Amino acid sequence: MNKNRLYQVLLSPRVTEKTARVGDISNQYVFEVAPDANKAEVRAAVEALFEVNVESVRIVNVKGKTKSFRMRPGKRNDWKKAYVRVQEGQTLDFLGAESA
Repeated sequence: MNKNRLYQVLLSPRVTEKTARVGDISNQYVFEVAPDANKAEVRAAVEALFEVNVESVRIVNVKGKTKSFRMRPGKRNDWKKAYVRVQEGQTLDFLGAESA
């Protein structure tokens, strides 16, 4: 996989209460990924960018909610997220700061 594709696969980390709880309990991290990304690409991107060993990857397609916008029906965009489990004792550093 080329270097440009690695940066296109992972769009952003998802930071919510649920993802923080999942991270604490089972050493998993959640990312918003490109709609055309697959498990192998997500694994390769996380291993290359964060220099960790990935145990497993689960991908979920999230359907956009139906909402009303100014009294007109509409729909939010669909998106894809990936749950990435890293090996025990390894962590991901999103901010790039040195750990003490």
